[in-house]
Amino acid sequence: MTVAQILNCFILFWNLVVFVTYGIDKGKARRGAWRIPEKTLLLMALCGGGMGAILAGYFFHHKTRKVYFVATWCLGLLVDLALFWMIWR
Repeated sequence: MTVAQILNCFILFWNLVVFVTYGIDKGKARRGAWRIPEKTLLLMALCGGGMGAILAGYFFHHKTRKVYFVATWCLGLLVDLALFWMIWR
């Protein structure tokens, strides 16, 4: 594997982690259990997890009404695209 392929796999793995984290938080919200802090969810999206956050938000119907979450997801997606561009240019 090349370095570019390894970095791509890492980014995709991170997005999967973000997706699962949003799903866990949604499950906890339904049960009324302890929740993952919003700061953590937002930071995960901004740190290269925008794709996973957007997919999870709409798949789990979680945090989609909060404008600052949707805006952060879009910024995170831009970070993802920038990372892919830097890797493959």
